[in-house]
Amino acid sequence: MPPMPPMPPTPHHCGPPAPPLSLTEVEATARAAHAGQTDKAGRPYAEHLRAVAEGVRARGGDDEQIAAAWLHDAVEDDALTERWLDEAPLSRRTKDIVLALTKRAGEPPEAYAARILATPGARLVKEADLAHNAAPARLAVLDAATRTRLAEKYARMRALLGQG
Repeated sequence: MPPMPPMPPTPHHCGPPAPPLSLTEVEATARAAHAGQTDKAGRPYAEHLRAVAEGVRARGGDDEQIAAAWLHDAVEDDALTERWLDEAPLSRRTKDIVLALTKRAGEPPEAYAARILATPGARLVKEADLAHNAAPARLAVLDAATRTRLAEKYARMRALLGQG
């Protein structure tokens, strides 16, 4: 067996690492990143982020999951870049949850669900996201065809995640 190649040098940074962002700072970052965006019903997108974060908290999620809830759509929606996320002073677990919840173009729902299930803490955040997306009051303001399509999409994802 050939010898392992040497490990690449560790990058040197000036000074100590930045302290992790507080939940208040994560919320402010997410709100700023999604400023001007609206959901399918025309509501400010930050309302969805707040509802998902509150849903995670209500389901017993910890601060890392709540932070991920605030940021769960940021990379997918191009509100923040993957580079920003990689460099942000956030826990590795929070970053992993955000990346797990970031859908990739052309990705089958089964692969997306498998990644969520394989990432510690991500299923709870997705559960809160689906619960808010599928809330009858949110769906009620959409046209019938969109409402039916989304309800079926959310039910399928819940089934793939073992939630229904």
